[in-house]
Amino acid sequence: MKWLWLSALTVVLDQLTKTIAEAELLLHRAVAIFPGFNFTLMYNKGAAFSFLSEAGGWQRIFFVVLSTVISIFLLFWLRQITRDEQQKDNQLLQVAIALILGGAIGNLIDRAMTGEVVDFIQVYYSTYYFPAFNIADSAITLGAGLLILDMIQESRRGKNT
Repeated sequence: MKWLWLSALTVVLDQLTKTIAEAELLLHRAVAIFPGFNFTLMYNKGAAFSFLSEAGGWQRIFFVVLSTVISIFLLFWLRQITRDEQQKDNQLLQVAIALILGGAIGNLIDRAMTGEVVDFIQVYYSTYYFPAFNIADSAITLGAGLLILDMIQESRRGKNT
């Protein structure tokens, strides 16, 4: 599983940047980096876009279990791809899965330890603010995009044969 290092790097960068954000930023106080981009410390007890953040506490166990199951599935998928001779050279798929796995584990650590995920990256345009996110979220998003790209490429390869 040659791409597992990418998952580990994602987890380390995610946890390191979250630690720095908590040490250096004040809650909900934006620090302008450049127009359209702030660092702003926030906590999210829910999932993406604060989904279920006000659910009363049960969501912590739900998201920890869900993230654990997804991480195990991704680990086995990555392992299977690297063993399958037909898929062995599919590096785009392996990178995608490794990024998603690293992001899932990064946020899983937060949820398991404190019940909430540390978010600190804030992107905005004019008065529209995209929900705050972190390195793990970025890795999951990039991995999902690469997974879609791989599916498109696979579809095209199938049509050409």
